[in-house]
Amino acid sequence: MSSFNEQTIIDFLEPVHLFELSQDEGFKTSQIGYYIDSYEEQFPDLTGADLIIVGIGEYRGKGYPNRGTPAADNFRTEFYQLYQWHKSVKICDIGNITTGKTMADSYAALKTVVSELLLLPQAKILIIGGSHDLTTAQCDAYSKLDRTYDLLCIDAKMDMDTDAQAPAERFLLDMFTKSPNYLNHYNHLAFQSYFVHPEMLEVIDRLRFDCVRVGRVKEKIEEVEPAIRHSDIISLDISAIQSGHAPANLITPNGLNGEEACRLMQFAGMSSKVSSVGFYEYQQHLDRNSQTAKQLSHLAWYLVDGIQQGKQEADIQSRQNFNEYHLAFAEMETTFLQSKKTGRWWMTLPDGHFLPCSYTDYILATQNEIPERWIRAIERS
Repeated sequence: MSSFNEQTIIDFLEPVHLFELSQDEGFKTSQIGYYIDSYEEQFPDLTGADLIIVGIGEYRGKGYPNRGTPAADNFRTEFYQLYQWHKSVKICDIGNITTGKTMADSYAALKTVVSELLLLPQAKILIIGGSHDLTTAQCDAYSKLDRTYDLLCIDAKMDMDTDAQAPAERFLLDMFTKSPNYLNHYNHLAFQSYFVHPEMLEVIDRLRFDCVRVGRVKEKIEEVEPAIRHSDIISLDISAIQSGHAPANLITPNGLNGEEACRLMQFAGMSSKVSSVGFYEYQQHLDRNSQTAKQLSHLAWYLVDGIQQGKQEADIQSRQNFNEYHLAFAEMETTFLQSKKTGRWWMTLPDGHFLPCSYTDYILATQNEIPERWIRAIERS
């Protein structure tokens, strides 16, 4: 397996200017800005990094001009001022990817940087974008390494508009149909029905992909945790967050509230499978009093909190750390595992693999009902 080579990516990056972020006053010893290892003059040592932050200010995929200073710096201004509760979580910031002369250049740069960072064990990558079509480059990084991936998007819309000219409005359709295709499974959370053509849902269902409308996420947010836990890539469009909590979202006043979005990022942090997370469609000139930047910084804080919690989880092979339940339902036998440390659940599939699930799935099985999560997994196998 290839090993990480920092020189491969440094030429694509611009350093962070910490003195500007701290307003010349420096950071308190309890703030994230004090602990974070940032690329200022010297590239950070990424050995043992748990979270690596990289910004990219490419917006041409949405049809907008690029606006100089990436919105990632607005995010940093807020994130660095938050208090660090988990000093054992090593956070590194490698700066911003230089915007290319063309969109293709920016895509290639992000793909190269992310693919190189994926070679680091245990690290999660946090991308602060940029338009939502940058998800394509985020995913192509896995393809470059010949890795299949499970993608989960959190977005008010489904970017599958066949008539759209802007890549950000149709990139999912392109991803689903490209060849060769490394996409193993797709989940879509928090879509708002009035933005989605019914035929889009039919296409998603025929592909055996899963989507959950915003109302269901809000009603039982714990039920989407297994889908997040089983994903490799998380891609968040700020349109999924109510404009009252993220004023730079000009698309809809409805959606997830700030606390719910933070909870989803906490789930992502806890997952041992999630390896990259992208926050997209934040444009600082649309923000009000930096409230959206503050919201994104809180999402990142909860991502870190989830990473800390995930460090406490036992390996699933260490059965002494799990409650084990053997059940038979619908003439099928399976085993449910519940972690004694985090309370999370898994169930075995017929091929012996463990699939993340919820307590609700376990209760259904005890009542001799087949959990929908089980059925969907079997259909895809």
